[in-house]
Amino acid sequence: MRCYYFTLPQRLEDRVLDVLVRKTQTISRELGSLSPVIERKLSRLMNEGIEMTGENQLTRAIEDIDTGENNTKGLITEELEAIRPEKQRLIQSQMTLEKMLSDSRQWLGLDRRHFQDALGAALELSGAKALEIDRSSGKIEDQDKAAFCLPDLEQLLGADPNWAKTLDTLRSPRGRGQNLWDWRKSSPPRPIVFQDPGSLDGKVVHLHLEHRLVQRLLSRFLAQGFLYHELSKACVCLTQDPIPKVVVLGRLSLYGDRASRLHDEVIAVAAEWLEPEARGRGKLRPLSDAQKKDVLEELEDCLGSSRSREVSPALLERFKNFAARDVAELTPHLERRAGVLCDRALALLSKRGSEEAKEMKKLLQEQRQLILKQEDETKAKQLSLFTPDESRQLEADRRHWQKRLQDLEREIITEPERIEQAYEVRATRIEPVGLVYLWPVSN
Repeated sequence: MRCYYFTLPQRLEDRVLDVLVRKTQTISRELGSLSPVIERKLSRLMNEGIEMTGENQLTRAIEDIDTGENNTKGLITEELEAIRPEKQRLIQSQMTLEKMLSDSRQWLGLDRRHFQDALGAALELSGAKALEIDRSSGKIEDQDKAAFCLPDLEQLLGADPNWAKTLDTLRSPRGRGQNLWDWRKSSPPRPIVFQDPGSLDGKVVHLHLEHRLVQRLLSRFLAQGFLYHELSKACVCLTQDPIPKVVVLGRLSLYGDRASRLHDEVIAVAAEWLEPEARGRGKLRPLSDAQKKDVLEELEDCLGSSRSREVSPALLERFKNFAARDVAELTPHLERRAGVLCDRALALLSKRGSEEAKEMKKLLQEQRQLILKQEDETKAKQLSLFTPDESRQLEADRRHWQKRLQDLEREIITEPERIEQAYEVRATRIEPVGLVYLWPVSN
């Protein structure tokens, strides 16, 4: 549908309107649209009226509204002032998001190197090789921003066909109407990165904790870590510290209703290691929290160095004879530490349950108020003014509102209770899951 307006050259208003239309067309063609500032200036000019301003003066002002040094500077200044509050809101939002990201990383303890190592270990558990640096783009100057390739993809696909869907998340977007098999053949998985590549060209995939590939690999890694209920996960690492030490790792698990896992935590107890003959009737004594922190940092450095893991078979065989006794002596301390952490976790779970219950109750009450408000608004309407179909729909809405109000009265009581009960701990379990000896290189 088109609407035509015929201008009459002898009419004053039409001559001004013609100038206004041509000017707005020119600005829209050059800039894409009228800026809010220009729209306001045009509105002010037209509100002043043709008779008050004069035809020639008004048309000249319209023609020069976006030209001239003074006009340009004024427009720029006014545009900047108009967007200044929005800019401040964006800056504030950015600062809030950056703080949330920093707090999340600190709370999760997420480190790029550990993240990468965990995925590499999970790939090896799945029957593939570890990640390899993609050198197709040339020399890698910053190792932290390097891209990695997934090797042995055919082995993964052969071992488990479901891997195909997971690897599809690494391919370029599928074209509309493109055959699935042709797409997979022509679009190999893209390299992956663990930090922001600084571009949006889609040549690499930035992995994060919620990515489908990461979820699958980490679930395999975690399952393998707690698969066996015996100390097969024991190792010996070489260290530069002259004092030998032993670290026992335990898993604290809290379960709720129907064995739902509410909390999982790996805890550690460290002690200076002595030969059984040197202990006499004594037992290994755990280090303080500050000393244990230093030992765990030392352990982390040792696990990150391949030379620290080059231990002779004779030394490994020697510590096999001590493992059971060392774990038995440190397990009571592990359980004592677990008790402290368990109380802390119980308090946090209870707090979280209470907060979510309050939020749910508030949400349900707000929903009830909205329904009551809607009911009051419809009572004032005269049904005789509605068509039969509209009247039937309104009556159906009222019946639904009444039923929903009855349900809400019950849910306001039951739902918060259900949420709090979901966070109640029904069972606690602590078990040793790993053993590490830190043996001095000097010995």
